[in-house]
Amino acid sequence: MKNSEIKALSSEELAEKITTEEGSLQKLKFAHAISPIENPMKIKEAKRLIARLKTELRAKELAN
Repeated sequence: MKNSEIKALSSEELAEKITTEEGSLQKLKFAHAISPIENPMKIKEAKRLIARLKTELRAKELAN
């Protein structure tokens, strides 16, 4: 997800997307713990996406 797409989302959509991505990150971690996943960089990418979403959500909160 690009930064321009993240900035276009509303606060409610950002919060919803964060919960969705955190759930998928947990699933990735569990899958990796059971048997190594094919591309472990997906875990790192998921963490970074969550961080970008949270940063944008906080910026919108401060702007209001």
